[in-house]
Amino acid sequence: MICKNTLEEAKPIDQLFSNGPLFFNSHQPSQSLSMSTTPWDYIAKLVCIGDSGCGKSSLTIRLCEGRFSPHHDVTIGVEFGSRIVPVGPPHSKIGAANSSDPDSQDQEADGLPEPPRDDSNTPQKHMKLSLWDTAGQETYKSVTRSYFRGASGALLVFDLSRKQTFQHVTDWLNDLRQIAEPDIVVILVGNKADLTQQEDNKREVTREEAEEWAKRNGVMEYVETSAKSGENVEKAFMRVAERIYNNIQAGKYDLNDRRSGVKGAGAGGTRQVKLSGDANTRRIMIPSQPANVVIIEQVYEKLNMNCTQ
Repeated sequence: MICKNTLEEAKPIDQLFSNGPLFFNSHQPSQSLSMSTTPWDYIAKLVCIGDSGCGKSSLTIRLCEGRFSPHHDVTIGVEFGSRIVPVGPPHSKIGAANSSDPDSQDQEADGLPEPPRDDSNTPQKHMKLSLWDTAGQETYKSVTRSYFRGASGALLVFDLSRKQTFQHVTDWLNDLRQIAEPDIVVILVGNKADLTQQEDNKREVTREEAEEWAKRNGVMEYVETSAKSGENVEKAFMRVAERIYNNIQAGKYDLNDRRSGVKGAGAGGTRQVKLSGDANTRRIMIPSQPANVVIIEQVYEKLNMNCTQ
């Protein structure tokens, strides 16, 4: 499922209504609510940061929708995407066994592959990646910084064909570390690798200098991607997801504290809701009090959500 929101909508529902919560109108049976089991075990907030025009939105669209958008409006504030991915064994265990070099594993361009199966009884865990695609223009930088709070992972993106975007990643990383939690997982992403594979090679940043920068600044890994071809896009997001999962297993997050950027499926503060007669299940932030039942149709209209499965 993919959802897109705009700047004003990136807040809990109870902060959107100045006149108090909306209550369910019982004379509309078609709008009745039912609880639905979450298809994920954890939800993690990831932010995509970097200069404008580096392809952050294209990376999000590629991961969430399996397509490349050659023409995309400049992001103002923040846009959302989401994707549920397998984490931990048996998926990660099988993946490691199938290749001694994880960098050589084939990447699907139009969506994540089905989790590998094995004969063990280990239940596969799944993580919902809540992707926050932030604005890269200097004009919106003060607003963009506010979205770093509560993030558990970050993709620090630059354009391989524009040296100046790489020169700015240090500033982006410093801003991120000033605001985000200390244990945030960061990966450096050199995007538009397709421009370096043509006869007219437009590469302005070498792999060696990017890897050296990542090592020097304590960034987990460097990955070169192409949102256009899909090359290594899933790899970049999955590397972050797996490290977050490892941190969960190590007890580094309080899954009931929203500031940690990670929640378990049973954590308080959110509910899984479903419109009767509608196969689409949406996850939204609503007040925790049992008495506050929200009219889902009006919530969607207020959020201006455009969701597809």
